[in-house]
Amino acid sequence: MPSLRDAVRGRILFGGDYNPEQWPEEVWGDDVRLMKEAGVNSVTLGVFSWAKIEPRPGAREFGWLDRLMDLMHGHGIGVVLATPTASPPPWMGARHPETLPGAEDGSIIWYGSRQQFCPSSPVYRRYAAALTEDLAARYAGHPALTMWHINNEYCTHCWCDETAAHFRRWLRERYGTLDALNEAWGTAFWSQRYDTWTEILPPRKAQYMKNPAQVLDFKRFTSDALLECYTAERDIVARHTPDIPVTTNFMPLWSGQDAWAWSAEEDVVSVDIYPDPRDPWGGQYNAMIADMTRSQAAGPWALMEQAAGSVNWRPVNQPKPEGLNRLWSLQSVARGADAVCYFQWRQSRQGAEKFHSGMLGHAGEHGRAFRETRRLGAELAAIGPAVSGAGVDAGVAVLHDWDAWWAGAQEGRPSALLDYAEVIRHWHRALWENGTATDFARPDADLGRYPVVVVPHLYLLDDAAIDNLVAYVRGGGRLVCGFFSGVADRDDRIRPGGMDARLRELFGIGVLHEWWPLEADEAVECDGFRGTLWSEELEAAEDAEVLATYRDGELAGLPAVLRKGRATYVSTLPEPAALRSLLGDVVREAGLGPVLAGLPEGVEAVRRGDLLFLLHHRREMVTVAVPGAHEDLLTGRTVVDRIALGRYGAAVLRSTAP
Repeated sequence: MPSLRDAVRGRILFGGDYNPEQWPEEVWGDDVRLMKEAGVNSVTLGVFSWAKIEPRPGAREFGWLDRLMDLMHGHGIGVVLATPTASPPPWMGARHPETLPGAEDGSIIWYGSRQQFCPSSPVYRRYAAALTEDLAARYAGHPALTMWHINNEYCTHCWCDETAAHFRRWLRERYGTLDALNEAWGTAFWSQRYDTWTEILPPRKAQYMKNPAQVLDFKRFTSDALLECYTAERDIVARHTPDIPVTTNFMPLWSGQDAWAWSAEEDVVSVDIYPDPRDPWGGQYNAMIADMTRSQAAGPWALMEQAAGSVNWRPVNQPKPEGLNRLWSLQSVARGADAVCYFQWRQSRQGAEKFHSGMLGHAGEHGRAFRETRRLGAELAAIGPAVSGAGVDAGVAVLHDWDAWWAGAQEGRPSALLDYAEVIRHWHRALWENGTATDFARPDADLGRYPVVVVPHLYLLDDAAIDNLVAYVRGGGRLVCGFFSGVADRDDRIRPGGMDARLRELFGIGVLHEWWPLEADEAVECDGFRGTLWSEELEAAEDAEVLATYRDGELAGLPAVLRKGRATYVSTLPEPAALRSLLGDVVREAGLGPVLAGLPEGVEAVRRGDLLFLLHHRREMVTVAVPGAHEDLLTGRTVVDRIALGRYGAAVLRSTAP
């Protein structure tokens, strides 16, 4: 099968979305000149060009795209060609209102923006397939084509009647009989039993709380329905170009797609990452999404979009300070990215995203954005041959699962303050600050190669996942599990005892009496640290070792952290320093260490292949000890024993020792 390796060819792909249909054609030559000057070797064309290609039903206007494809090839720039199906033109919604998505309250989501399509609509799917077929047939043999980009940021949700019919078909295939569905959904509660399939609807706006099992299945269904749209277009382009890799771009840690399932259907796993430059932990967020995407790809991945400066969708949109774009781009490469791309090349002058930055900003070729673009392009060209295709070895796996996320976000839960994604970020931050190389994994994955596995919070765990964790510990692995985990089965049915008995036995929990969530401004004192967000009334089994107890409040004297053998359970969210210390102890017990010891605060070290990346996330000058002689591939200079890093500084070191 084709892969990212086939597109990068020993380089780092560098470029971004190019939307020349927004500009007079005489601008294109200037774009190409500046792309070459900046070291751009890849552009994505056509993402939002449906109305340009098909201005009315059945019409095809490819001449402009022909000229662009030829122009790119003539200047040695590869093309990631997109199917423009994320943004249907106005004529589709006007002529076929049945293709428009329906909201939970029954209203229609109208055209005039983007993503205004019902994924279940056969009319939308027919038009999308026809356009994809003609696009693939026309450009299958074009020498500029390096990769296919299907749709864009799949995120549409729909509750319309067409979706309802599709949902019922999906449920029939999943459950077979209504009796099985009623049992799985617990419809005996509130007299919700279904007598015919036609009674079942998507979980639309209701008088009170919705059935959480129905909502969970609808989220599963929505991910699958969107995936059907992707695979339909993927299969068309793959039939025409079996040697060209195919991707679609994920949004980071997006709840609407089960990215484990989706990544299995992609030749190239790609993601769009937009850390907030005002976030003091923006670098950690960038690292976390990189680790997650690399794990989904099981190797190198593509950074399909990022911002060269500011975005336009936060309440306050500040630009990236000078050097931060370079730093985060190199950080992505350090953590497995073989493509560093942006939205977009030239900043738009009109439309909803005219205040979203570009590689070539409104200031033009003399602006800071382009100056930084040019520098980064040269550096990626310098390090590309040495890093492209190399792996990142990690000894710790963080378990992450969309079913658990979806189920845990239901109405009527013990605490609306419990945010799944934020809990994952807290745990990853602790590992990141310790300099621990980290992968992400599914709870049912083969975990044997990881000395340490951590479970920040997985409310729902099916039997296979639980058996997998028990077998992992029995096989010698070290497991650290966070609170409110293993509570429900695959149908969101609470396990007897409030946590699966196999897990209680594994962690040495005798009885889980109650969950005690905390208020936003509340903390609980524990031995040596403060717990936040959550606490639990636990009774330890006789064979458990209590590592920390609650010191005050209703739970005073009860275990906060306990361990049985190599399995540790943490019933609260320790403050950052305490969580960092707890996980650091477990990692050290497993014989793992940081990538590079003794780093100054704010400096990150990542090893990819035989290269050592040093990344400085602060502004003050620091000196980093790097024993031995190295070549810094970014500068060509020799580094012996130490290197100075300035504001947002970076180095890519290769040992020159014999």
